[in-house]
Amino acid sequence: MLSLPTWAVFVGVFAVGFAVSWGLTPVAGALSRRLGLVDKPGGRRRHQGAIPRLGGIAVFGGFMVAVLLTLPYPRSAADAYRLTGLLFGCTVVFIGGLLDDRLQLKPLPILGFILVAALIACRYWVFIERVNNPLTNQPQVFSMPVTILLTLLWLAGMTNTVNLLDGLDGLAAGVCAIAVLVFFVHMVRTGQDSVALLPLALLGALLGFLPHNLHPARIFLGGGAYFLGYAVGALSIIGGARAATALLVLAVPILDVAWMILYRARNRRSPGTGDRAHLHFRLVDLGIPQEHIVLLYYALSAAFGGLALIIPSRLYKLLALIVLGVVIVIVLAIVSRIGDQRERSRSQDF
Repeated sequence: MLSLPTWAVFVGVFAVGFAVSWGLTPVAGALSRRLGLVDKPGGRRRHQGAIPRLGGIAVFGGFMVAVLLTLPYPRSAADAYRLTGLLFGCTVVFIGGLLDDRLQLKPLPILGFILVAALIACRYWVFIERVNNPLTNQPQVFSMPVTILLTLLWLAGMTNTVNLLDGLDGLAAGVCAIAVLVFFVHMVRTGQDSVALLPLALLGALLGFLPHNLHPARIFLGGGAYFLGYAVGALSIIGGARAATALLVLAVPILDVAWMILYRARNRRSPGTGDRAHLHFRLVDLGIPQEHIVLLYYALSAAFGGLALIIPSRLYKLLALIVLGVVIVIVLAIVSRIGDQRERSRSQDF
């Protein structure tokens, strides 16, 4: 691999991630059915038939194999150290997701796996130790306790955001594919070729899985959504992809989760409650085909990911994020109000 040109290495890593994930997906589906780990319609699930839920095995397998093949590629000692932490942390969260698929764990044990993985990331220098102030354009360096706290919040938040986003066929996998593509472009543009191999490996794994997951899905991510969220969150740190870029690409699901936390608190319900109050479910319940909703999410993620790449000013990125946030909150408020009115109308009819 060392003698190959960079473009050939990029193509090889993407191809391996894609091929392994593509090949593992039917295997994961067969294993899921054999073990009885399938999602059946009911509650907030509106799909048809019993769908295997071990698709995360394919994405994790494709990512890990592709990344391990990059080990001979030249990288600094610091990057190699952070890569070790990334792989360990991803493995811990992946195991937690598998246990959730098997045992249907409560939120607290899952959170425990995520926090352990986040602490592993901190131990291997995958942490948020500084940010650039968009108002002064100067770096703000945090103390170690603040660094660890911010990293725990970021990784836990991203992990749960992607898991909650995984409500429609192809939604979480597609949006995350767009996110890691943006990370890859950013890293290549800033000369971080060895680090850029990591989001590229995940992109290949996601695109190998996605055709099986698009509507009508033949397999779900299941607990693999936790691994995916953790990986995206860690990759946004490890190569300096910056929080602003990740926030822009994933603004819709992040704000949706924040809105749901406030919505459930206002209605005196646990934040971990499973329901159809998320934006993508609300839109489906309004009669919009889920394929259209998924494409809308893709378009928004791609548009704002592109915006993050072409806007050089951090201040303008902040303003774009604020404007986007206001628009999304208004949409969430309108859709939630319509949904609540429909629910009250149905309850009165009965």
